[in-house]
Amino acid sequence: QVHVVESGGGLVQTGASMKLSCAASGRTFSGYVMGWFRQAPGKEREFVAAISAGGSTTYADSVQGRFTISRDNAKNTLYLQMNNLKPEDTAVYYCALKVTSTNPRAHTLYPYWGQGTQVTVSS
Repeated sequence: QVHVVESGGGLVQTGASMKLSCAASGRTFSGYVMGWFRQAPGKEREFVAAISAGGSTTYADSVQGRFTISRDNAKNTLYLQMNNLKPEDTAVYYCALKVTSTNPRAHTLYPYWGQGTQVTVSS
């Protein structure tokens, strides 16, 4: 069984930075594809960023150049560094894990999820 816990959310002003963390346990962390997704009120859950077991990354166009995803396999932890935050980044951010590398942007392919952490960016 895989257990996933996000942390690091909060309230910041436009232009600020914030770093989210995701701690996973239960299986071999290094073999997973790991992703960050977010969901704003009244909107669908959307892809933010993903990182493969080998360290390859992919980002949504809306965060490219502002967000950086990384992983520390020794600590079983995933990170999301968010810079130059905008009000439209306000959402609950979720960490997710999966074994297969197919289509890392599709949230429906991830079986393991954290409970989410709220990020609010004020204007």
